[in-house]
Order: sequence, then structure tokens, then C-alpha cells
Amino acid sequence: MPQHPFPPLYDENSKVLILGSFPSVKSREQMFFYGHPQNRFWKVISTVVEQETPITVEEKRTFLLSNKIALWDVIASCDITGSSDSSIKNVVANDLTEILHNADIKQIFVNGKTAEKYYNKYIRNVINRDAICLPSTSPANAGWDLQRLTVEWKNIFNFL
Repeated sequence: MPQHPFPPLYDENSKVLILGSFPSVKSREQMFFYGHPQNRFWKVISTVVEQETPITVEEKRTFLLSNKIALWDVIASCDITGSSDSSIKNVVANDLTEILHNADIKQIFVNGKTAEKYYNKYIRNVINRDAICLPSTSPANAGWDLQRLTVEWKNIFNFL
């Protein structure tokens, strides 16, 4: 059963927490979030905050922290085939209390319906906080183009 291979990214200034479901194969190889080149997360989030898209892992870290954005995933470990969210079974959820005790998180967002499903099932009632579901930036969510995703993702601005 794969374990989540890298820690959450946040600091005491983080205001928004964005949760994915579980890292893709590419993200697990890179040991950082949204590592698949076809995932639109970095393009969307940089457009939302009107900055250049970060390329390297270090640029991505700096970008997120300077914009008061924390990143983590709902799932700590699970059975998964490749990167397929639909194959996820035997979920163990991440504990968000470390982040919530050490940062002033104003709002939690989930990146897509799979993250929302597991957040609501395993985490929501534990921490007594709702999450706002944003449309997935995954290439599997082909019905949403970059412009449409960006419009929806601008919701995070209300909390930064």
C-alpha cells in the first residue's frame, strides 16, 4: 500500500489550504505536488495570483508560501493503480491538525470530486470544517479548459 511520500507544504502565514486526493506517480517520483506536466494546477494557480508559472520544485515552494497557500492531500495511504483516482481503495486519511494548529487557515479547498469525497468521508467531521470543492486540475477533467478552471479557482482570492 503506497504511503504519501512527502510532507505538507505550509508555514505560519498560510491562509488557504488546498487538498488533492493522493499524489500521482509523477508527483511521487518528483517528491512534490502536481508533478505531472499535463496537470494544470500550476498554470491555474499562477494565473489566479497573476504571477509567472513556477517551474522548479524550489520555485513552486517559494511561490506557494509567498502567496499564503498551503498544499497537502486528503489521503495518507491507499491502494491505487498508477495514478487512477477511480482505483483508490483502503484509504487512510491524513491528519490535518498539524497544519491547522500552526497556520491561520481561513478556508480549505479540495481539488476535485475525489478529494471532496474522501475529505467528507474521513476528515470533515473530525475537524468540523467544510471544504469548498474546486474543479479538478487533472488532465482527466477534460471538460474544463484552462480559462474555465481559472474562473472557478479565483474563489481562493476571497480568503488570501
